[in-house]
Amino acid sequence: MTGNELRELLSTSPSECHRALMKEYGRYVYSIVFNKLRSCGTQEDIEECVCDVFADVFIKFEYNEKYVSDIKGYIGTIAKRTAIDHFRRLSALNSRIAYVDEDDLSQLVSDFSVDERVDSSELRRLLLQKIKELGEPDSTILIQKFYYNRKSSEIAQSTSMTASSVRSRCTRAVEKLRQKLIEADILM
Repeated sequence: MTGNELRELLSTSPSECHRALMKEYGRYVYSIVFNKLRSCGTQEDIEECVCDVFADVFIKFEYNEKYVSDIKGYIGTIAKRTAIDHFRRLSALNSRIAYVDEDDLSQLVSDFSVDERVDSSELRRLLLQKIKELGEPDSTILIQKFYYNRKSSEIAQSTSMTASSVRSRCTRAVEKLRQKLIEADILM
């Protein structure tokens, strides 16, 4: 779209002119804005800036002979400058430190418990240690069955056993593991 076409369309139907500009230059403006704001802005910020660019184009466009053939350069310049302004504003907002009142601290409390996480991690470590103490092929069967959720037939292929052998070994290995966990005072 050239400047002449834009001027003619603007004089006949401003809304049709806006639609045509958005259709033709929407992706172009979006790519310019996205490249400037991707490091500091959200998707909403990027879309808001694109809208601001087209608002500036619609409001500030005045027919000028230098835009007759190169309306794309004009739109690109506005997009770049508007995106830089948004970038500066967003960067300033992101660099500010937020101070919280003591009354608002209750909102920051999380249900995450470090003690529970450590206990859970320690329990997993001990469980894996006891499984490894069972020896081969029992430890491999239990790990593949319960950690990787594999079927007996799949385990049988990797251990060169039959599926029925894997199931019976698994049952015996679980009982051995239960006894080891009781001895270690993990189970009661």
